[in-house]
Amino acid sequence: MDIMAIFLTLAVFFFVGAYLYAPFARGYGRRVTEEERELSALLAERERALDSLQELDFDYKLGKIPEEDYPAQRTSLLQKGADILRKMDLLSIDETDLRRNNEKKPSAKKEITDAELENLISQRRASRKKSFDGFCPKCGKPVVSDDKFCASCGKALK
Repeated sequence: MDIMAIFLTLAVFFFVGAYLYAPFARGYGRRVTEEERELSALLAERERALDSLQELDFDYKLGKIPEEDYPAQRTSLLQKGADILRKMDLLSIDETDLRRNNEKKPSAKKEITDAELENLISQRRASRKKSFDGFCPKCGKPVVSDDKFCASCGKALK
């Protein structure tokens, strides 16, 4: 019986050790560089600025913000957003690089000609036109087929 207890104890220790080592084997213990940490902070700050801008616009439409204060507040939020984007550009890491784990980014970007750019724009416009499914009955803004509420005024669509 004593030898069986020892084997059982060793087996339990082995499985506990394997369970504790699993996150390191999957790469969760990867070190984050200072540049990635700063980019992550800038991304969070950008999201906060965008949320604040959306809230400001919504509050203005509802009449909660005086007309004379709105332009100054909106300008300051736009300036803050532009500063954040400028800092992100200086870091020279794309958002997608943060999501990927240690994948190499391409060394040189392909130059896009005017014709290719116009083609991309027309394709994008065509896909956007297909996604619209009418207009809001209250404010008249275009709505997408799977929208439950108008993005502009908030009216229930379905």
